[in-house]
Amino acid sequence: MAANTSPIFPMIPRVLLSPLLTTANTAKDGTGTVTQISVVAGTNGAFVESIEALPIGTNTASVLRVFLNNGSATTTAANNILWEEVSLPATTLTEIAGQTKIVIPLYRAIPAGYILYATLGTTVAAGWRVRAPTGDY
Repeated sequence: MAANTSPIFPMIPRVLLSPLLTTANTAKDGTGTVTQISVVAGTNGAFVESIEALPIGTNTASVLRVFLNNGSATTTAANNILWEEVSLPATTLTEIAGQTKIVIPLYRAIPAGYILYATLGTTVAAGWRVRAPTGDY
């Protein structure tokens, strides 16, 4: 049982350095090529603050889909649920302005053993870095 329960706050911060997303996956059930963007939720579950996507250069427009997985194989659709999705704008690399970070605020708890995965709707050139700051209870 979590030690800090009244009110409950995450005790152990977690951020996964996920691989670059560049390849399309048009499956809407979390199967196919997916990229893990969170660590496995701890024994007492975890709190997910947000999903953040940062373009790494010039990309065409796409969509970011985030799936919640129950800790089992992502190849089985019943283990995944489409949790969030957001449009990603076309981006152009420049040395005079920052790239726009896309943030999906969540502030939700997930059960022990669950994991977040992400996909892109279209293949992009430079790619997107996606992270999900979480904290185990």
